[in-house]
Amino acid sequence: MLFRQTFDPKLAQYAYLVGCQRTGQALIIDPLRDIDQYVQLAETEGLRITAVAETHIHADFLSGVREFASRYGTTVYVSDEGDADWKSEWAKADDYDVVFLREGDTFSVGNIELRALHTPGHTPEHLSYVLTDRGGGADEPMGVITGDFVFAGDVGRPDLLESAAQVEGTKDPSARRLYHSVKRFLELPEYLQVWPGHGAGSACGKALGAVPQTTVGYERRFNAAIDVVRLGEEAFADAILDGQPEPPLYFARMKRLNKEGVPLLGDLPRPGHMDVAELASAASRQEGIVVDTRPDRTAFMRQHLPGALYAPLTKTFNTVVGSLVPDAEAPLYLIVEHERVEEAVRDLVRVGYDNIQGYTTPAELERYFEDGGAAATIATMGFDEVDAWRTRPDVHVLDVRFATEYAPSHVPNAQNIAYTRLADRLAEVPEDETLLVHCASGVRAAVAAAYLAREGRQVRYVDGTFSSWAENRAAEQAA
Repeated sequence: MLFRQTFDPKLAQYAYLVGCQRTGQALIIDPLRDIDQYVQLAETEGLRITAVAETHIHADFLSGVREFASRYGTTVYVSDEGDADWKSEWAKADDYDVVFLREGDTFSVGNIELRALHTPGHTPEHLSYVLTDRGGGADEPMGVITGDFVFAGDVGRPDLLESAAQVEGTKDPSARRLYHSVKRFLELPEYLQVWPGHGAGSACGKALGAVPQTTVGYERRFNAAIDVVRLGEEAFADAILDGQPEPPLYFARMKRLNKEGVPLLGDLPRPGHMDVAELASAASRQEGIVVDTRPDRTAFMRQHLPGALYAPLTKTFNTVVGSLVPDAEAPLYLIVEHERVEEAVRDLVRVGYDNIQGYTTPAELERYFEDGGAAATIATMGFDEVDAWRTRPDVHVLDVRFATEYAPSHVPNAQNIAYTRLADRLAEVPEDETLLVHCASGVRAAVAAAYLAREGRQVRYVDGTFSSWAENRAAEQAA
């Protein structure tokens, strides 16, 4: 047997290639939409992908399962468990080779056997796959691919159907289903390896670990979320629902498309290089959006193309664009280094942004500004200035941290809207006051300030650490 784990650090997402070297067949579990990476991986290993499977209908990225089925006729394995409203509707079409799995069903890829376990909670239809290497002579399983059910150090959040997909009244019943799924997990042999669907940084849990795999026995002993199961169903449901961060705005769209059918991608978009003036003109003419990926937020605040969004090409890139560009059909124009264009394109198509029209580089942008090109600026201030400003009648403090960060400590009278939900709650933000926009360190506030400026608000970006403000305030009150 050959086993390979792939990782996308921005989505903190794991996919798995399971191959039988004797027959040359391979299976991919939970692939991203740009499937060429898996095809190349299999070819490198001398394998051909003949099957593809999903653990569940994902909320945080677009699945590549339909792409495999449409382009290569690959056999598809998806769940037939859970609520009638949450099935892979696209897979019911007659032109796909699909097997709908229920609890206990088995299938093989070469001499590798996989058995489906129904593990609901994160989603109603969620499956885990128990893997046994029959070709290697094993008659007991090696491990379990758990998707978004059990992670290293955490379990999958059960609130996304309600908080992301707006299916009211589902989070408490989902938490209780998760409780029973975890109890079942604890009955598995301790030696089983656990291969999760996400690692640290994913919004699909609260406290995911950064290690790529674990074991049933280790999680039984040291997973804090699992430990609460011992206190009973009520305590577990309360604990698992408490403190979940606001999901990014794009999660609802991912859920819908993964259920109804992800648009076929084919080849990756290949945006052409444009000079800055041409790019700015095209974006304005086509009602497009300039996405500025420069790492230096100070440089962005000092000078950027009017109306540009700020989305540094870091681990939050997908989340920022997915949350602050609600219209996935909008033409996008990138400010990005030549050598990172493909990286940005892959990041964007993985969350459903295919209309990428062109790009220019940060160096060209700087020369454009030096030559007198049109530039916009966002005023910047430090946290040490906030107290002097916030008492003015025409000033409003906007805290774009998550609610769990805001609750224990915040600037008096500050409004809290997580940056991932800002586009959905824009109407709640005052239009006739100067906004002092802050977060914990300045990173999230920078992208929020750029978005609000694009939407016509008067903004001052607070560049600094909230902890220093809180410490100074505490010291003043104690004096």
